[in-house]
Amino acid sequence: MTGDGFQRCPPGPPDALDRRDPDLIAAILPYLEWFNAHYLRVRSEGAENAPAGPALFVANHNGGIMGPDLLCTLAFLWRTLSPERPLYALAHDFVMRQFTPVGRLLERVGAVAACRANAERVLTSGGQVLVYPGGDLDAYRRFDRRNEVVLLPRTGFVKVAQATGAPIVPIVAHGAHRSACIFHEGEAIARALGMPRWARLERFPLAVALPWVLAVGPWLPYLPLPFPVRLRMLAPIHVAPEDDAFQVASLVQARMQSALREMAA
Repeated sequence: MTGDGFQRCPPGPPDALDRRDPDLIAAILPYLEWFNAHYLRVRSEGAENAPAGPALFVANHNGGIMGPDLLCTLAFLWRTLSPERPLYALAHDFVMRQFTPVGRLLERVGAVAACRANAERVLTSGGQVLVYPGGDLDAYRRFDRRNEVVLLPRTGFVKVAQATGAPIVPIVAHGAHRSACIFHEGEAIARALGMPRWARLERFPLAVALPWVLAVGPWLPYLPLPFPVRLRMLAPIHVAPEDDAFQVASLVQARMQSALREMAA
């Protein structure tokens, strides 16, 4: 993980963008929407804020590996943009590279490794990107911090927007962090295990989750609790090349935090 929140691009050729399968996405979308509507009771708003051209969708991350916000957000974007639109999601390369069958399936629904080069290639080719800049810092925050947005100190997404001219479009999810009860973020455990070096993670969470009761670590799958999830797409934020990246990231986080606080109320 680089200091701005992006992974270093893996060695070898860049991720292929032609592995995304619009027909597969169109086929699974109705089932995903049924699950979201009946199990998670998803409500979404702000679809009118989606740009017609390239855009960097910046979302808050909740609940770790099985947090339902990703599925809810993807379904929302696929329905808003259509499966044919070249939307790609930046994914942690540990799963993409270490679990090859899973990685190949994720590529078919538009996942690419979360490095700046991939994001910029998608945007300069006319596509759109979904990114969770807070990553593990956001996804594995304690349950009592469930209504916080954590993007800082990561600013790489701003630099991608500056390099490509794409607007930043925040998407705020509320309720998804109740899918499990994270009671310890495990920053010291992650350091002791050397995870920032070999796994590019700074958290080793401990949680109460189904069916394990005690869920240990960042990769153990669990059954998300069926709390309602609400999504809100905010107005695009245009960034100039000369803008200070940290100040822009602070502005994005503040707008998302304001929306999340309102949704939680």
